[in-house]
Amino acid sequence: MPDELLVPVIGVVLVTVVLLPFLSRHRRREASAREAEAEALRYGLHEPVTLHPVIDPAGCILTGSCIDICPEGDVFGMIDGRVKVISPARCIGHGLCERSCPMHAIQLVFGTEKRGIDLPRIQGNFETNVPGLYIAGELGGMGLIGNAFEQGRQCIEGICREIRGDARGQDDPDLDLVIVGCGPAGLSASLSALEADLRFVTLEREDIGGTVRHYPRKKLVLTKPVRVPGYGKLSFREVSKEQLIGTWEEIVASAGLQVATGETVTAIRTRDDRAGSGFVVLTSRREIEARRVILAIGRRGVPRKLGVPGEELASVAYSLREPESFRGDRVLVVGGGDSAVEAALALGEQPGNEVRISYRGDGFRRIKPKNHERVQAAVDGGRLEILWNTHLVRIEPDSVVYRHGAGQVRLPTDYTFIFAGGELPTKFLRECGVEIDTKFGAP
Repeated sequence: MPDELLVPVIGVVLVTVVLLPFLSRHRRREASAREAEAEALRYGLHEPVTLHPVIDPAGCILTGSCIDICPEGDVFGMIDGRVKVISPARCIGHGLCERSCPMHAIQLVFGTEKRGIDLPRIQGNFETNVPGLYIAGELGGMGLIGNAFEQGRQCIEGICREIRGDARGQDDPDLDLVIVGCGPAGLSASLSALEADLRFVTLEREDIGGTVRHYPRKKLVLTKPVRVPGYGKLSFREVSKEQLIGTWEEIVASAGLQVATGETVTAIRTRDDRAGSGFVVLTSRREIEARRVILAIGRRGVPRKLGVPGEELASVAYSLREPESFRGDRVLVVGGGDSAVEAALALGEQPGNEVRISYRGDGFRRIKPKNHERVQAAVDGGRLEILWNTHLVRIEPDSVVYRHGAGQVRLPTDYTFIFAGGELPTKFLRECGVEIDTKFGAP
C-alpha cells in the first residue's frame, strides 16, 4: 500500500475501532441518564431528603468516576456533556463519590438553600459543644449503618486518647463512659470500649438494634462491609432485618457485652460547673455518674405526631415491628414515604386484613420505584386501598375521621399507624446543653 494512503487508512481504522464504539456507549449512557432523570422527577427523587452530593462544575473534568462508583445507582448521570446529580434523594451518604473524584469537585452537604435541616453541633472528633459529650451515628446526620459503625469506633479511639492524658482526681466518677443507645453506632462504640478495657455502661430504651427493629419484617437494609471490634468483618451488602438483628445479638453474646435494655435516659447534666468534671445521667431506673457520654440514640427515635385528638389511644402506633400479629383487622396507615408504604404492604399480606393508606397528596413522592410497583400490584390485587388528598381529623376507639375535600368521612378502623417521619430530639439535646444548627446546603 502506498505510504500516502497508509495514514488515512489508519485513521479510518481508529475511528471504526475506538471512536465509534465510544460514541455509541456515550449515547446509550446519556439516554439511560435521561430516563433516570425523568424517573427521579416522576417519583420526587430530585429533591434531597438529607445528606446529598453537590458538584462544582468548574472543578469537574468528566471522568465519570462518581457515576461508576455509586452503589445506589442513578444518583449521578452524564447529560449534555456534563455530570449532573439527578436523584439526590437516593443518596445514603457513604461518600464514595466524594472520595473518588480526582479534582475534589464533589461535596456532601445537608439541606438545600430553601430547605434547612437541623443538626446538633459536632466537631470532627464527634464531640459536641459540651466538653465530654459526644454524638455518633444517625443523630448526627449519618444514617448509613456502615458509617455509624465506623463513627462509634472512631469516637472511642478519640476518647481513649483523651482519657489516658487526663489526671484522675479523687472525686472523679468511677465510670469512664456511658453509651446511650445500642443501634449500630452504640453497638460499635460499646464493643470498642470493651476491647479498650474502658469502664462503661450501655443503655438502650428498647432492645439491641435500635431503629432497625422498627423496620417491617424482611425489609432489606442496605449496608457495606464493616469491621466489628472483637468480632471481625461483616461483608454483606444487603441483609434482612431479621438476619441483621440476629447477627448483632450473636455479636453481643459472643463478646460478653452487657446492655441495659428497657432503660430510658431522661436527662444528662454536668456534675458541677467545671468543664470536664463529668456527667450525671438520669434514667428511668437510676442515676449514673461518668466522665464522658456518647449519644447514639438515632434521629428517628422521636416520631413526629400529627397533633390530632385520639393519638394517645392504644390502637395508635408509630412503627410496625411484627405485621403478622395483625390478622382480620381494619388498618389505616397514615403517610406517604417508604416506611408508610412498606408497612401498609406488609400488613396487606396478612390474611383477612383491610388496609388503607391515607395521604395528603395526589401521588406518592420520594418513594423507591420498586415500592411504586409493589403498591400498584397490591391495589390491583385488592390488598390495599389508597385514600388520596385526605387529612386525618381525629382518631376514635373503633374508627377514624378524615377530611376529603370540603367534607368529612368516618372510617371503621381497628388500628392506626402513623408514619409522619421522625423529629430531632431538640428539647432533650438543648436541655443537655447541645447547640442546634440549621444547615442550608452546608457540609
